[in-house]
Amino acid sequence: MTDRIILASTSEIRSNLLRNAGVQHDVIPARIDEDSVKRALAAEDAPPRDIADTLAEMKARKVSEKGNGGLVIGCDQVLSFKGQIISKPETIEDARAQLNLLRGEAHQLLSAAVVYEDLKPVWRHVGVARLGMRDFSDAYRDDYLDRNWDSIRWSVGGYKIEEEGIRLFRMVQGDTFTIQGLPLLELLSYLTLRGTLPT
Repeated sequence: MTDRIILASTSEIRSNLLRNAGVQHDVIPARIDEDSVKRALAAEDAPPRDIADTLAEMKARKVSEKGNGGLVIGCDQVLSFKGQIISKPETIEDARAQLNLLRGEAHQLLSAAVVYEDLKPVWRHVGVARLGMRDFSDAYRDDYLDRNWDSIRWSVGGYKIEEEGIRLFRMVQGDTFTIQGLPLLELLSYLTLRGTLPT
């Protein structure tokens, strides 16, 4: 590897995905007011893809402006349900309400990554996955939340498909990396093509 790689994210999952793929990187979180940005973009009827991409770019730019050098990867994920953007649940009651909303329905996860170099974007991609939840019972929902709340409390939609959350679904279309919040295959291809990662 010839370039320093910085992940502008607090997500342990994204960092682990890079680490497990053999990509050495530093973590420098970008502090932005995501909720206000989402509200402003939603007020302008921005599509979910643009919201994810904009938030990812804002994070990459903010860390890049700190003058750390190298490649800065900004990431963001949004859940789109019938044109509505669903945010991470703040309480277990929020998670219960989200699962009630998504139960028996299909939704999309859009995971954006933007790479900055020398204060400008040099690559971007938005991965899309489509997921359909089964019509699970209230009893299973409540037991699931009781067992998994500590793990899923930072997960949009109230689930992690790499854990028990997979049992909530009847259908998953898209790669697991996009569902976990990072279009990893496309990012690795870019880093390899530019010579940052060995061929």
